[in-house]
Amino acid sequence: MIKTPYLLFLGDAPDQLAAKVAQGIKDWRPDNAVGQFRLPGCGADLGLTDMSLIEAKAAGAKTLVIGVANRGGVISKEWKKVLVTALEEGFDLASGLHNLLADEADLVAVAAACGRELHDVRVPEVDYPIANGVRRTGKRVLAVGTDCSVGKMYTALALDIEMQKRGMKSTFRATGQTGILITGDGVPLDAVVADFMAGSVEWLTPDNDDDHWDVIEGQGSLFHASYSGVTMALIHGGQPDALILSHEPTRTHMRGLPDYQLPSLGALRDMALTLAQVVNPACKVIGISVNTQHMDEATALAYLAELETEYGLPAVDTFRQGAGRLVDAIEAI
Repeated sequence: MIKTPYLLFLGDAPDQLAAKVAQGIKDWRPDNAVGQFRLPGCGADLGLTDMSLIEAKAAGAKTLVIGVANRGGVISKEWKKVLVTALEEGFDLASGLHNLLADEADLVAVAAACGRELHDVRVPEVDYPIANGVRRTGKRVLAVGTDCSVGKMYTALALDIEMQKRGMKSTFRATGQTGILITGDGVPLDAVVADFMAGSVEWLTPDNDDDHWDVIEGQGSLFHASYSGVTMALIHGGQPDALILSHEPTRTHMRGLPDYQLPSLGALRDMALTLAQVVNPACKVIGISVNTQHMDEATALAYLAELETEYGLPAVDTFRQGAGRLVDAIEAI
């Protein structure tokens, strides 16, 4: 188990979105977030206290969590100096990067010498099966996005919290490093060998009570040239009964792909539903979740109202407003 609480390492993240792992932990497990550590030039700020390693240790932090999701998931030389020092100061390290801590010989050596632990949460620990497409008992809901990092995980967590409040049977199913660091369990989907990705989602969402909902953490986007594969695996392996469309309306282009524009919500609806009905003909699109963090309240509410008129679906920002209306739609299925 990863020891808590955490010091969240933001490194030299160029912007807030690059620190989405740390942001997710801070928003959903604030008791585990003692403070943040930023390198010079860091463009992200969680609003937590900036701490040195010594200050964080004195405040009770036990693990330095790499809270940055950079393109390619690489540990830079600048980061390495901090990570080595953290081990020497008595911290464990946790990371969801593709560049594994366990593959860095110097970190492994220092951790062994100092009696510290290295946690790579993006390492599959199960021999997942190949998907068989057999229908399973229980129900499943999945958020699909017009782009990466538009709020699919936040939507899933908010849904699960609202369902639990209502006494519904639900389980949040983490499929990425942030969700795993928040909940302590899940499938690191983008680190699973391609032929087994859909099977790992079937494994993660097994047969269950007829009235139980698996709330599956979404990943990638069907329209993203880099990361569409994980979304397909979630749709076909998850066999969702309900889809929620996720969107961030202030984007000028796809994340990391300046030559690609975001699709419309209508295009996402039609493509995702077509693919979902391959494995579950009864699947429905039941709502829209919008990340309005870059809009003021009045602008956000007006935009959500426009979407509801255009698409005939409840449209909410689950972080600002909660997921109540989306759960109403789920209960109505």
